[in-house]
Amino acid sequence: MTAGGADARLRARDLGLAPGIFRPGALNAITDVAGLRVGHVTLIEGEGTRTGVTAILPHPGNPFADRVPAGLSVMNGFGKLAGATQLAELGEIETPIVLTNTLAVGRAVEALVDWTLARNPEAVSVNAVVGETNDGRLNDIRARGVTREHVLAALDGAAGGPVAEGSVGAGTGTVAFGFKGGIGTASRLLPPPLGGWTLGALVQANYGGALTMDGIPVGRELSRWYLKEHTDRGDADGSVMVVIATDAPLSDRNLSRLAARAMAGLARTGAAFSDGSGDYAIAFATHPGVRRTAERRAHQAIIADWPNDRMSPLFVAAAEAVEEAVLNAMTMATTITGRDGRTGRRAKVEALDLAALRAVLARHGR
Repeated sequence: MTAGGADARLRARDLGLAPGIFRPGALNAITDVAGLRVGHVTLIEGEGTRTGVTAILPHPGNPFADRVPAGLSVMNGFGKLAGATQLAELGEIETPIVLTNTLAVGRAVEALVDWTLARNPEAVSVNAVVGETNDGRLNDIRARGVTREHVLAALDGAAGGPVAEGSVGAGTGTVAFGFKGGIGTASRLLPPPLGGWTLGALVQANYGGALTMDGIPVGRELSRWYLKEHTDRGDADGSVMVVIATDAPLSDRNLSRLAARAMAGLARTGAAFSDGSGDYAIAFATHPGVRRTAERRAHQAIIADWPNDRMSPLFVAAAEAVEEAVLNAMTMATTITGRDGRTGRRAKVEALDLAALRAVLARHGR
């Protein structure tokens, strides 16, 4: 395994990339949403295992008892998002969200069920939400290196504060736009006249197209993009998982609308949304006034609901945060050498060269 890159890795804003109009939160991370926690387990073992787990806990309490409203959006559905149909049907999530690789979904579901049952002795049904992307270009995915213990460690180690990005957790073996992909995060703050809400996004970037960074055609300028010379180089297929969190008091219906705006953020990065890509976004709200507590689920209750005609600023914030989260995943990722899970051969994917990126940005006046 190669740590990757002679240059120290930097976030997008440190390189002069600052997409959008709203300012980020203090951490420019999904954890700017108060109480939200993120945990990673990164697996780099032997010559072939290059994978991991990322867990997102919506609030400090018991997510099964105090459920959060949620919405789902799917652009291209080539994926294995466990729990998706019940999430869409009921408009809520009752477990943390776990991200991992495609063939680890089953084990992650089992671990998440165990974690939930241990905290809820009355539970007899658990809708575990587990998303995935296929990291088989760098990870010996058939070896199934992710275990129950790894998932539990990510859950139990979740914390607030800065979020590790790049080739970590569920982003350890991912590839995006032909470069090393990974985990990225960003946030946006709405000004008080627009509600003063915080919105954060986290992405597991493993998809492709023609990389665009804050409107600059980086992929084309670095001569690496999908359909270059009319040939599919394999830089389009893949998947992306997006998780959006906000402290605004949103209904599940408006959270589904919010999740759909993640696709605008992905489109700005040059996503191809190809036939073999799974493009999923989950959005949830942590506001105490919309949490579905046991008492509220048992009785008719008045639930706070941000009005439709004030949603547009949140839509803008979601697209911006998702776009910047992808940029952070790309600029923070490190070069990884592993083993292709399909061929068994040694494989290496280079991280985006920041020196070359700086040159491209300079040509565009950044």
